[in-house]
Amino acid sequence: MVFSKLFFVYLFLPLCLVTYWLVRGTNNKNTVLILFSLIFYAWGEPVYVLLMLMSAVVNYFAGLGIEKYRGKKSASLIAALAVIYDLLMLGIFKYSGFIAENLNAFFSLSLPVPDIRLPIGISFYTFQTISYVIDVSWEEVAAQKRFKNFLLYVSLFPQLVAGPIVRYSTIEKEIAERHASAEDIAYGLNRMILGLSKKVLLANQLSIIADAALGNVGTATALGAWYGAAVYALQIYFDFSGYSDIAIGLGRIFGFHFDENFRHPFVCKDITEFWQRWHISLSTFFRDYLLYVPIFGKRRKYGGLFLVWLCTGIWHGANWNFILWGLYYGFFVFFEMQLGKKRVRKIPTILRHLYNKPVIIIGFAIFYFEDLGQLGEFFRTAFGFGGHGLFSVQDAISVYNNCFLLIAAVVCSLPLIEGIKKLGEKAAPVKYISRLTAIPAAAVLLLLSSIMLVDATTNPFLYFRF
Repeated sequence: MVFSKLFFVYLFLPLCLVTYWLVRGTNNKNTVLILFSLIFYAWGEPVYVLLMLMSAVVNYFAGLGIEKYRGKKSASLIAALAVIYDLLMLGIFKYSGFIAENLNAFFSLSLPVPDIRLPIGISFYTFQTISYVIDVSWEEVAAQKRFKNFLLYVSLFPQLVAGPIVRYSTIEKEIAERHASAEDIAYGLNRMILGLSKKVLLANQLSIIADAALGNVGTATALGAWYGAAVYALQIYFDFSGYSDIAIGLGRIFGFHFDENFRHPFVCKDITEFWQRWHISLSTFFRDYLLYVPIFGKRRKYGGLFLVWLCTGIWHGANWNFILWGLYYGFFVFFEMQLGKKRVRKIPTILRHLYNKPVIIIGFAIFYFEDLGQLGEFFRTAFGFGGHGLFSVQDAISVYNNCFLLIAAVVCSLPLIEGIKKLGEKAAPVKYISRLTAIPAAAVLLLLSSIMLVDATTNPFLYFRF
């Protein structure tokens, strides 16, 4: 099931909320959430819901086993086997075809290439179960004794299929006992509507421009290629941050406080800061569980960094462009580490923006082109070797026809809401006006999004496929 569908907004979610609020007690409310979460997942993946349930069973008993044999080698063995199982399932369903294709290509083999449909959300809930097992092993959290509660953690539908990656420690107490105040519900609904409008009013419309510019990159102009990649960067941001907003909002309605997953990444002054603001749950996952993994028996600072960015690329997809994308960003993070934080901060802010924005735009171009031949064509075109000139009338027409959308996208990528809140803390009239206009603004955004969704055939969030 997709959040950006009228069926979800006006039928599934209201039915879930009414049922949830009618029952009393956290235990019963958890039952309601589990049932609706399984329906939500099975709606699009009726078979693969069994895979998710098996993952919950394996990791639940792994947690119990680790705690039972704490201090013994058996505990470490159980943790290792659980992580291996999780990675094996992820590998089979996400990477087996890619591995077989490349073995055939590099070694002239004739291995059968599996054609397995990728289970939606497997990358996200697998990383959640891995983080749980490791945290139990490291004694960061206690093993969950009730399977029902653990299943809720794994299957909770707001963040099940496209994140954010929620640590068990984040919602451990709220699984057992929570309360959603009227303020929580109001905040959650507003956040959900904001996320939906990001997806429907911005991301979906930007995708038309990006596909038009990058879909025929071989005939594009140099500035046209840069324009398409920049628009695609905005599209991805509003698509994924929109989903995260919906997830965080829905979680708050039910009394869960998920961590932020995006903090206006395009205001960053360098690439390191960009990744402190972009897909935060994934960045912190690799930082906490992979960066300091011993390599050849020792913790190696730069070896760990290389491993993190290699895995970041691989996580996003079974294709070489994603591996290149991960290593590309890893190189710039390494470069900034070599310069040192003090030296980087001494560079004038304007120069830091002029450096990182082209790097980010090129990064999204690498992310877009899964065909390496087309990626090479993009680089030739973007750097003036495409033979189609610097700029064209078609580029100007596209910018002119979409100027209001592009301006809105750039403005909405900035921390405007946070700025208004800070101003409201200093000026009471601003705070009063913002509160007075919040409900009408949310109503207008919901209405506009609903109108746009009436004729929409399909518009899944892009991160579903990762």
